[in-house]
Amino acid sequence: MEMTGGIAEQAHGSTQWFSLFTDFDIGLFKAGKHYRLYEKLGSHLITHEGRTGVYFAVWAPNARYVSVIGDFNGWNRYLHPMRVRWDNSGIWEVFLAGVGLGEGYKYFIESHDGYQVEKGDPYGYQWETPPQTATKIASISYTWSDQDWLEKRNSANVLEQPLSIYEVHLGSWRRVGTEARYMTYREMAVELTAYCKEMKFTHVEFMPVMEHPFYGSWGYQITGYFAPSSRYGSAQDFMFLIDQLHQAGIGVILDWVPSHFPTDEHGLGYFDGTHLYEYPDPRKGFHPDWQSLIFNYGRNEVRAFLISNALYWLDVYHVDGLRVDAVASMLYLDYSRNEGEWIPNEYGGRENLEAISFLKDLNDAIHHHHPGVITIAEESTAWPGVTQPTGNGLGFDLKWMMGWMHDTLDYLQKDPLYRSHHQSQLTFSLVYAFAEKFVLPLSHDEVVYGKHSLINKMPGDTWQQFANLRLLYGYMYGHPGGKTIFMGGEFAQRHEWRHDYSLDWHECEDSNHQGIQRWVKHLNAFYQEQPALYKQNYAPAGFEWLDINDHVNSVITWLRKGLDGEDGLIFIANFTPMVRENYRIGVPVMGKYIELLNSDNLRYGGSNVLNSGDLETYPIPVAGKRHSLILTLPPLAIIVLQRLIS
Repeated sequence: MEMTGGIAEQAHGSTQWFSLFTDFDIGLFKAGKHYRLYEKLGSHLITHEGRTGVYFAVWAPNARYVSVIGDFNGWNRYLHPMRVRWDNSGIWEVFLAGVGLGEGYKYFIESHDGYQVEKGDPYGYQWETPPQTATKIASISYTWSDQDWLEKRNSANVLEQPLSIYEVHLGSWRRVGTEARYMTYREMAVELTAYCKEMKFTHVEFMPVMEHPFYGSWGYQITGYFAPSSRYGSAQDFMFLIDQLHQAGIGVILDWVPSHFPTDEHGLGYFDGTHLYEYPDPRKGFHPDWQSLIFNYGRNEVRAFLISNALYWLDVYHVDGLRVDAVASMLYLDYSRNEGEWIPNEYGGRENLEAISFLKDLNDAIHHHHPGVITIAEESTAWPGVTQPTGNGLGFDLKWMMGWMHDTLDYLQKDPLYRSHHQSQLTFSLVYAFAEKFVLPLSHDEVVYGKHSLINKMPGDTWQQFANLRLLYGYMYGHPGGKTIFMGGEFAQRHEWRHDYSLDWHECEDSNHQGIQRWVKHLNAFYQEQPALYKQNYAPAGFEWLDINDHVNSVITWLRKGLDGEDGLIFIANFTPMVRENYRIGVPVMGKYIELLNSDNLRYGGSNVLNSGDLETYPIPVAGKRHSLILTLPPLAIIVLQRLIS
């Protein structure tokens, strides 16, 4: 019968129909502005009129019949039918008394044209461990102990803080025992937290943790958008991992994939016998690179699903940032498509206007509800204004600096003999370094599929390879922008990353690998100790070239500046294996200088060519500066100087 407040109920054995939705909820949902849908859709353990059970709700507007099937009814398609709401929202509901946590379930859907399918719950909090495909009734309650972290995070300006990110794939960071099983979330809460704290990283970035059927997709082909993968434990276990990282002072960033989803039958594709979540025309709705489906950003209910999902990880899991995957594929209608394989927008252009609007709404919602959270775009083109406010840009806080990564790695892979002819490739990134707010990525994508590990990209003998890698990291930390290093790179793992295996931790017993690991740790600590490296990380005022014209010797010199006229840090990088004696550099201020860091130090595996003691300037102009220093430049190394304040 009809009840007050738009609630309807009908008893039928252990089955009842009523709604958690108000008319206001439905209005927001239809408008694409309901950003807490995970509290309404999905499965929710509740008590109704003294009876405990589970309320189920699913959006399937084109279905003729929907039922809940599961462990509790022998997966019978006709025992527990759902009822569609009367308001044309397309939402089906039912309350099943006596059903409890841990039980598996799906929705059986029959469309008007006779199509039948069993679907997992798009809003399910937990799924069975693949290859099983059912959703499980789960709780997301947890008692947090990270209030101090959240208060500090929300009161700080993230763009004036160090950002040193350790990118991690949960299933292959470290395996356990002779059977090489996955570590659980709770095991990682101990070991990963301790390791990141020891290595001085400010943040961990997890490759997609959301449930995915194919392990080899690394999490980028998601079916359970609201469920951390059960391969490693429960929702509460993952919360515990985040809680422990926060209590250790380490932020958590999640890779998030609103760009595409897999075609697996139990997933979102062709959900109710129609293209509900994806664009119906394959020229717009099917991704040729990944053989996956593309979200329909023009459909309000899909936008609400995605933004609710983003906020879910921030609301419920206390996540500190989202790195949005494959943004370029969302922005361009002709991405990876040939002529005639894509549909122009209403103005005849190649821009996906609906995706642009969605990304702006996404960033506005995140920054409104969680001002201390950061969003990072993996955007590989020159799209303007990615990190500008949504009034004239997309609204992200940061963007991956793909150009820096490609140019720098390409340069360093060259034999030092030929580097003098390519120095502009190394320095070109500063031409556009402040056009956006950038993160410098040395990510998983650069150490797979025959690209070689970072250490094996480096030319020369073993000593030169390790020296080149130390030089790369020193250059990265001296360059404006946040930093990202993929796991294994911090100790120079020789193997390419293999998702089915643990990192080669035994290599850390070797002195060369120990040296790299120690260098990265010290770079992270130095980064956090020196305001000149982060206070103006994203502003032109924080950087100045001192000399980029010494192509013959492959030496570059630059200055990182502090605020309010504070002295900065001078970086000198020698990209050849030659020791440069009596090398003169110009400096902005006269006085005494001291060497703070040197990648050639013996403790890092270097040859120990150092500049000891106080270094005093001479009134001899060099490269436009009135004063200069005489230094010894170590081979394939970077040094950092600072003026002594008397």
